Amino acid sequence: MSATVLLARHGSHDEVGAVLSGRSEIALNAAGRAEAARLADRLASTPLRAIHASPRRRTRETAEIVAARHGLPVTLVDALDEVDFGAWTGRSFDSLDGDPDWDRWNAERATASTPGGETMAAAVARATAHIASLEGDGGTTLCVSHCDIIRGVAAHVLGLGLDRLLAFDCAPGSLTTLALAGGQGRIVTLNEVPQ
Repeated sequence: MSATVLLARHGSHDEVGAVLSGRSEIALNAAGRAEAARLADRLASTPLRAIHASPRRRTRETAEIVAARHGLPVTLVDALDEVDFGAWTGRSFDSLDGDPDWDRWNAERATASTPGGETMAAAVARATAHIASLEGDGGTTLCVSHCDIIRGVAAHVLGLGLDRLLAFDCAPGSLTTLALAGGQGRIVTLNEVPQ
């Protein structure tokens, strides 16, 4: 059996690049809604079997904009949720800059942990398990998730350690395409930004 999984990052919101939103319920802003609409345009002729999304508001809203074009429901999937950043959630990146634990997290994602949250390895393991389970369904599934989750999945598929996570860009509203076959994944596109 083979399948295609489209990993889309949610559209922009008012905290992108300034605040570690984590598992907050921030909504898309106007730019994010426009990015989601471009994603919907890009996928308009793609026959989607299903649309899965992280339970966060920004991912649900992105998925719903695409789903409206396909007449499909959005299935919320906890495995696609954002990393649980624990006590860092809601803090500005400026306030985290210079924090030794934050610096370690960004340099050593394979082993560092978040304060009271989860490890990157745990977050990637839950996401990759869900994605692997889609192979048996065949067809094309859209999974709307978060930047670090998508970068972690890409690193996993490429056989790279999680310390290389920040070597990948993952823009708001971008699309990363995976081909699954024989229990293996292959990256077809990475960080495609619909125009």
